[in-house]
Amino acid sequence: MIDFLRGQLVHIENEYIVLEVQGIGFRVFCPNPFVFGKAEGPVTVFTHHHVREDTMLLFGFPTQEEQRLFRKLIEVSGIGPRVALGILGGGSPEQVVSAIYQENISFLVKLPGIGKKTAQRMILDLKDKLDGFGGYELNTGLFAANETQPDDDSAWAEAREGLKALGYTDSELDKVWLKLKETTAAESVDVLMKRALQLLFAG
Repeated sequence: MIDFLRGQLVHIENEYIVLEVQGIGFRVFCPNPFVFGKAEGPVTVFTHHHVREDTMLLFGFPTQEEQRLFRKLIEVSGIGPRVALGILGGGSPEQVVSAIYQENISFLVKLPGIGKKTAQRMILDLKDKLDGFGGYELNTGLFAANETQPDDDSAWAEAREGLKALGYTDSELDKVWLKLKETTAAESVDVLMKRALQLLFAG
């Protein structure tokens, strides 16, 4: 199994990145490929190597925590790698774990590919398997102090720097942020970048 790759980022698409490792280009599908665009020099991508009779794919994540949660998600009946990728693209690991523990079905069904029955299975299968995950304490229902979710402004400041590194101007980003503030609650940097890029691509 390929657990991580370290190499030079050579291409970014909406669904995947291409990473060159010792002369070989690996296509790696990611929840938010553009989060890797702000990196300078070699990039480390934590991966899950998915092998079936008719396919062989690599899924990649910027942190081991996302990699671990992805692997937990695909253990749930009805959730394949593509759906798990959509879940992580639609919510931060902290938000997903919190929603599972709090049995917040209304949040889970808003994630791509998740209906009510699948949300119920996620809660049933994972609720007791996430203690300590990312600093989440099941006995309190809270994240540890150093794992608190970012507020809108601090998360956007980091996301904005990543988008500027991709070549977007201040005026373009100011317009996008006005739209995001109207429709987005507190989100992670990755989610904010993904939603901002969707708006930028849409014009």
